[in-house]
Amino acid sequence: MESDCYSLVIGLFIGFIGSAIVIIKVMAFRKPQPIGEGINFEEQSVASDRNSLVKRSKIYDKNDFLTHLFDGVFTLDNVLSNGSKETVDGNCLGSINKTNNTVEWLTYAQVLTRVKHFGDGLIKMGLKGGQNTCVGIYATNCVDYVITEYGSYSQSCVVIPLYDTLGPNACRFIINKAEICCVVCDKEDRFQALLSQANNMPSLQYIVIINDIPQSYKSKAINYGIKVFTIKEVELLGENNPIESLSPKPEDLALVCYTSGTTDLPKGVMLSHKSVIVNICAVLYQMGPSATCKTDTLLSFLPLAHMFERCCEAAVFMVGGKTAYFSGDIKTLSDDMKIVKPTIMAVVPRLLSRIYDKCYENIKGNKLKEWMLKKAIASKQSEIEKRIVRNNGFWDKLVFKRIREGLGGKMRLIVCGAAPLPPNVLQFMRCALGCIIVEGYGQTECVCPCSLTIPGDSKTGHVGPPLPCCEIRLESVPEMEYNANKGKGEICVRGPIVFDGYFKDTDKSSKVLTKDGWLKTGDIGQWLPNGTLKIIDRKKHIFKLSQGEYIAPEKIETVYSKSQFIAQIFIYGESLKSCLVAVIVPEVDILNLWCRKNNIRGTLRDLCQNTDVKKVIMNDLISLGNKEGLLSFEQPKDIYIHYEAFTIDNGLLTPTLKSKRLEIRNYFGVQLENMYRSLN
Repeated sequence: MESDCYSLVIGLFIGFIGSAIVIIKVMAFRKPQPIGEGINFEEQSVASDRNSLVKRSKIYDKNDFLTHLFDGVFTLDNVLSNGSKETVDGNCLGSINKTNNTVEWLTYAQVLTRVKHFGDGLIKMGLKGGQNTCVGIYATNCVDYVITEYGSYSQSCVVIPLYDTLGPNACRFIINKAEICCVVCDKEDRFQALLSQANNMPSLQYIVIINDIPQSYKSKAINYGIKVFTIKEVELLGENNPIESLSPKPEDLALVCYTSGTTDLPKGVMLSHKSVIVNICAVLYQMGPSATCKTDTLLSFLPLAHMFERCCEAAVFMVGGKTAYFSGDIKTLSDDMKIVKPTIMAVVPRLLSRIYDKCYENIKGNKLKEWMLKKAIASKQSEIEKRIVRNNGFWDKLVFKRIREGLGGKMRLIVCGAAPLPPNVLQFMRCALGCIIVEGYGQTECVCPCSLTIPGDSKTGHVGPPLPCCEIRLESVPEMEYNANKGKGEICVRGPIVFDGYFKDTDKSSKVLTKDGWLKTGDIGQWLPNGTLKIIDRKKHIFKLSQGEYIAPEKIETVYSKSQFIAQIFIYGESLKSCLVAVIVPEVDILNLWCRKNNIRGTLRDLCQNTDVKKVIMNDLISLGNKEGLLSFEQPKDIYIHYEAFTIDNGLLTPTLKSKRLEIRNYFGVQLENMYRSLN
């Protein structure tokens, strides 16, 4: 018996080795072809003829900006119909059915019919249509979101996304500022939130609810002079009362997208149909053979209220691909991926960082698995540096298969935006997934990206060259010692993707738009030797966290300065992190009084290191933040209490007693890093 078991083990081992040799030979025989052939990755942008400091895309050799890719597609109203032609009426929009773990699809013909009915129904319902009619959409990503958006475009209405992180006061401000007459919402709590503000929103006349609600709610709305319809009722009105569509012109306003509240009052970014279409086409062009196509499936989960997800979806529609919507719970996104099996996704760095962290956590302490992963990454990275992207090699099958299957198993393209992606995470994910991962940089004021990495570029730490729809220059910032002649300065963008200004706010528009059409982004960039752009700083003290949320630290510091325990506070965050931390200088008298009452003794330095002191100050900050309406991501997750004040003498304050943010960050560099390390 013992010899039989021994023979079996030997046989299995020999079989494994034999299988491995066969797999390696098969993989070698296939000779995968490199991507990006014909592109000079050492010179990805060139100087403009007009100005040597202005750079344009090297891969687009025409003098004018790229404006379109498909004949007849110049507005968002044309996107779905073009997709229907490209795919010969294949599937378009899908919803996940959790009961049987399938996707229920609507074809392009079905979607176009519903879009037509909804647009006609809006007019029959009482809207006038045209550029003076604004329709708000207050909903999570779903099929009906697209029906309402594109139905509004069919009658030249202006779409204005609303979302929860704006807060109720900001939503009221937007509805009043834009004089929104109709809001489409999906949930009962959002419907109630609108009604609770109804007395203060005189322009709001109609609410269209995606999911049915009790009749009593409709009756309550009537008391405020608001008529309530379900989306089915609006579509039925349009079906029974067809009218001619009022198609928009390319120069017409398509959207007003409000910022996510970096200041008290959000700013409405005005985007024309032309600017959105141009941006989408430029991205498709720069992606080359790797671009979205009619065989692709997108899983949509990032908020459609932001332009990043909206543009990715529109690109899929334009080429005839299909889009499925996640089930609504980000915690079950992995399950949704396994059902939908997407080929492309738009993501923020936080998602990829979580996958990265989980992978390393799972193998921690297992020497064999750590060795295998190290060997697998080294092998895959050598292929990536040769511009070979594949997921069918030896290490793909042996080490990375489970990671790929966690994302559905068919991923071929990931577009990452909203914040910088850590180079180590990008390198790992490219190896593990065996798919193309590109990174872009931009802002809503230029639709979405103005620069994008080119498929095949294996280098990390940059955001690619300019898109062929714009040109980029760096402007010197003397006060921060950035010199454009040395390749560093504020990023400025010009081209048809630049927005039309802030809605009804010429003063703020003039601060970021120059007379000759340049958008001043407020971000500091650096040109790398290969012609790509690297983001290195921020001109104003506003930044993004890794999940894409904007943070205005000085606003938060003003709130917390009301705490009795706080003498000075410095709020800090990084675009590679998902939360904030803080350095605090306490009010000594108040701190000493509290410590005496609680029998805590010691020097001021001792008290600052006491865990009970830290706990009471942290609790006071959170309580105050909640009271003042700070959002969860605006509240620090850890604090460091310092025993010495920020002063002019120690170089942490300006002569006008303002915080010198860069100096404070450098001064407390170790403490800030330790706080983030403890939070991981």
